[in-house]
Amino acid sequence: MLNMSEERSFREIRLEKLERMRQLGHDPYKNERFEITRSAQQVLDRFESLEGESVRFAGRVVSYRLMGKAGFAHISDGDAKIQVYFRKDDLNETEWELYNLLDIGDHIGFHGELFRTKTGEKSIHARSLVVLSKALEVLPIGKEKDGQIYSGLSDQELRYRHRHLDLIANPEARKKLLDRSRIVSSVRRYFDGAGYLEVETPLLQIEAGGAAARPFTTHYNAYDIDVKLRISLELYLKRIICGDVPRVYEIGRVFRNEGVSNRHNPEFTLLEFYEAYANLEDMMVRVEELFKHVSMEVFGSPHVKFPLHEGEIVDEEEKGEPEYLVLDFSKPWRRVSLLEEIERHTSLTPEDLSSLENAKSALKNLNVVNPVTGKRIDPEDEKNLGGLIEKLLEVFVEPTLQEPAFVVGYPIETSPLAKKDPNNPKMTRRFEGYIRGREICNSFSEINDPVDQRERFENQVAQAEAGNEEAHPMDEEFIYALECGMPPTGGCGIGIDRMAMMLTGADTLREILLFPTMRPEKKSESE
Repeated sequence: MLNMSEERSFREIRLEKLERMRQLGHDPYKNERFEITRSAQQVLDRFESLEGESVRFAGRVVSYRLMGKAGFAHISDGDAKIQVYFRKDDLNETEWELYNLLDIGDHIGFHGELFRTKTGEKSIHARSLVVLSKALEVLPIGKEKDGQIYSGLSDQELRYRHRHLDLIANPEARKKLLDRSRIVSSVRRYFDGAGYLEVETPLLQIEAGGAAARPFTTHYNAYDIDVKLRISLELYLKRIICGDVPRVYEIGRVFRNEGVSNRHNPEFTLLEFYEAYANLEDMMVRVEELFKHVSMEVFGSPHVKFPLHEGEIVDEEEKGEPEYLVLDFSKPWRRVSLLEEIERHTSLTPEDLSSLENAKSALKNLNVVNPVTGKRIDPEDEKNLGGLIEKLLEVFVEPTLQEPAFVVGYPIETSPLAKKDPNNPKMTRRFEGYIRGREICNSFSEINDPVDQRERFENQVAQAEAGNEEAHPMDEEFIYALECGMPPTGGCGIGIDRMAMMLTGADTLREILLFPTMRPEKKSESE
């Protein structure tokens, strides 16, 4: 980065160039539009058939060379860049001086013919020039050699706080961010094509339910009541199912007032979909079809390749190249039982986990360490059996789930909206999907028994009174909807941000969020 005196110096020089442009009768900020006939990528892809054609093009100056009475510049429209040749004899006097006043970062427009230089580079021979904006800041645009970018923007703090710079300077980061938007569009196309209706539900709710999380609160001035920002989409969507709309989905922002990490952001995008007369197994098929559809439509293949990171546990058959994990979304996901997987990795049997007391006794000889904090998990800290079982899942099972897998059968204490398993009433008809050791979705055969649902909510209220800040609240409006009748229903929630991570190969959520939540910058004492 430049020090402050250098930064002011560069800015002053650019302001002087801007003033000179205005003296020439050319204010770059007054232009409202410029007609473009070809994108840079279209020109490059079809150059052989278009060579000699006149085109109108506009973009940002990303490299600039002045050589006496001629010069070259590379102009980028964001997706691709092309070389442009400027010659004094081909421009009028004002246009040539404008070319001399350009800086990297400026936006320009021009028209000219497509030609190849003596070195064979695809180029445009400019016959006009208009400056469309003057960049007053020095942009961190790196130099490119043999397809590699050098001396660009690498400071992560700057990249995340000033995402426009990241989009300009880092093609790989730009691709991940734009692919995320393409993934969302593809998800919509899948559900629209499967006969689902996209709906919208309230962001501000009196009772924020549908998940175990602490909400953000705010005040509704019109009604003089405190309300919560939603933590889930679930309960309102199921009320629509109760209204005999058989297939619904929503993609929307939700808010959970909890920690920030490379896997969590307090504000995130959630997809939830519900289908009447469907069950847990139907939801598995939906998830498999969705990931296959999106990977094919956005990336052109059901196979997604990721570089392996230190510590990742991968079966040899899942590897592609030695340093890569290859996921195949064209085949069914693995289905595994939660209790069976815990037994496989810890030797704790279902009998050991049949009660909280049995589980605590069996865990005394196990060194259970939280993979995020690195601290030992004390069984005595757990208030119920379900919480303890899910801790074992987190520590021992999740890291092994690299290829796509469904973990089936979750404790009733942590699943207040899922039907009981008829073969084991302490467990529920619920699964979570995992890819690369990270939870990617959560699904239930939904409770449609209003008496059972009320009992579950009452149990959650008791947990809240005992100090559990993430316990589910009582929601009388939802209970009333169930009492009016809800058909058997399968439902699923998928974190769009995590889905984008999995498909783009991003290592952290911030890589695929245009504007991740950041801690405010500290101001200096002089400010």
